[in-house]
Amino acid sequence: MRFEPVWRIGLILSVFAAAPAVAQAGDIAPRPAALVADQVPDIPQEIVDQTRPYMEYRTASFVDWDPKSRAMLISTRFADTSQLHRVAAPMGLREQLTFAGEPVSSARYAPDGSALLFEKDSGGNEVNQIFALEQGQPRMLTDGKSRNTLGPWSSSGKLLAFGSNKRTGLYNDIYLMDPSRPEGSKMLIASTGGGWFPIDFSPDDKQLLVFNYVSVTDNQLYLVDIALGTSRKLTESDKPVAYHGLKFAPDGRLWAASDDGSDVKRLGFVNLETSLFEPVIDEKIWDITDFDISKDGRWIAFEVNRAGRSLLKFYDMQSGEIRAVEGLPDGVINGVKFAPWGDLGLTLNSNRTGIDAYSINPDTLAVTRWTRSETGGLDSADNVAPQLVEIESFDGEKMSGFLYRPDPARHKGKRPLIINIHGGPEGQATPRFLGRSNYLVNELGVAIFYPNVRGSTGFGKRFVALDNGPWRRENSVLDIGAFLDHLRKDKRIDRNRIAVTGGSYGGYMTLASMLRYGRKLKAGLEVVGISSFVTFLENTQAYRRDLRRVEYGDERIPEQRAKLEEISPLLRASEINIPLMVVTGANDPRVPASEADQIVTAVRANNRPAWHLLAENEGHGFRKKANADYQFWASLLFWQKYLLGGK
Repeated sequence: MRFEPVWRIGLILSVFAAAPAVAQAGDIAPRPAALVADQVPDIPQEIVDQTRPYMEYRTASFVDWDPKSRAMLISTRFADTSQLHRVAAPMGLREQLTFAGEPVSSARYAPDGSALLFEKDSGGNEVNQIFALEQGQPRMLTDGKSRNTLGPWSSSGKLLAFGSNKRTGLYNDIYLMDPSRPEGSKMLIASTGGGWFPIDFSPDDKQLLVFNYVSVTDNQLYLVDIALGTSRKLTESDKPVAYHGLKFAPDGRLWAASDDGSDVKRLGFVNLETSLFEPVIDEKIWDITDFDISKDGRWIAFEVNRAGRSLLKFYDMQSGEIRAVEGLPDGVINGVKFAPWGDLGLTLNSNRTGIDAYSINPDTLAVTRWTRSETGGLDSADNVAPQLVEIESFDGEKMSGFLYRPDPARHKGKRPLIINIHGGPEGQATPRFLGRSNYLVNELGVAIFYPNVRGSTGFGKRFVALDNGPWRRENSVLDIGAFLDHLRKDKRIDRNRIAVTGGSYGGYMTLASMLRYGRKLKAGLEVVGISSFVTFLENTQAYRRDLRRVEYGDERIPEQRAKLEEISPLLRASEINIPLMVVTGANDPRVPASEADQIVTAVRANNRPAWHLLAENEGHGFRKKANADYQFWASLLFWQKYLLGGK
């Protein structure tokens, strides 16, 4: 597929951006009804047509195995939102199971395949309800008002554990339910704060493991006696430890990936008698993250996080042998789960293959691809592979990120650059499929860099804690400065055409970078970002507030409040002197839409450009295809006018 030359796209965009009123009827792309575009120019239909192939990609994520038919359950999108589909065999037809207007992804089959449960919210508000799919139709099992979290099935398949805030409207309590009689659900644990979730039943169904997320480095574990309703704490409150992928083996041992006694997460088991973590597998400098245990107890499949790239390994619990899978494309793995018959299902995310579902045979390590998602007629193998960039920051701290460079044979000379900062802040930039953004790299010749500043996960608990609290928060912004200095020296980067973008916490980082490095940047685009830590903490959903105070600081303490205000971009909005674009979800429970409103108002008060795109039917990011497409086209106009339009 060939596209218009860059100069022609630039001409079209600049004409319409400067004077959209001259467009003739039929030349302007329709805007989704739920979107409010404030100061955002109309989208020329010609731009929509030219970018269309990059809009029409699909992804397919592994969700679960159907124990009855041995089919794979996946999440993919045929219309506007991702829904559940069944795939009977590798590369087989996708049979759609759910047809909701909102995205559906989290789902679990009963152990015998007799029931399929899933959850979804409304308009991105994250007030999830649990549903059972019965004869092709969803039946709501929860009250339709409270926020619910789908938990594990019991080993027998008779009970489901789930979290719900229906008692207080704030924190998750832990409940047990017979899905055939949801009205009889009973509370097992009443929580008083934090992030409580049910994790796994013991093999005899007598105990339930419960997890309390205090912070990214502090996870508390409780073992609950189901018959008595009593709980025993397995962790020490004064010894913060992080866990990942907790699961009971058939022999009753509780396995976990944990940083107990180590900077990185090792794979081992929690001794239920002594509560001590006993490591078995140590990858030295890399985290072990996701893992699963085969139903017969023979195999453990685990993912090693190597600076963002995934390596899948199998541990033979009989022989102690560890083998690495070599047949998977280079990328990111998630959602690993064994089928009752032994195969391992997973999702593989790579820019050169897209996002699709695979299975692995643990005996032979043979890789089978189950889905090959459409990519709008484009060959994903033509997409660029990211380059790992490693630097030392202002204080000597080592850090890295992934750089997607345009093909130098097609795009000669120095290229413009967009720095895209992840959210969290406990997130991680990984070498993933770029989706729509491949248009920027492939067709417009824009390089995109995804940094991992201090506070990112995947590099050990010391690194993830380096930005904690208000007094260390801006050190992560200084990391962006170090990356900027490094990339501006790159002979293939145009140092005079660099912009910054990011979502959620990355939105704060975008605004903070615009303030600190405005003379080195052309523009900034923030999505659902924090503009003031104080107003964010005061207005975010109450159940999240204490969790965020651990990371950012406590606005109720005068000294911390003063520092939080000092480092908030809103206080210095008058100093933002480069163009800004803001994207907002009206139903966002995490970063309220008021954070966007106040920064847009403040920047415009100084006669600076501040485009604002609001979705009235979205929350923390756009999940509906029509909205996400329009967001991309609007951002394309923004980049063309303020990043690509001049030097």
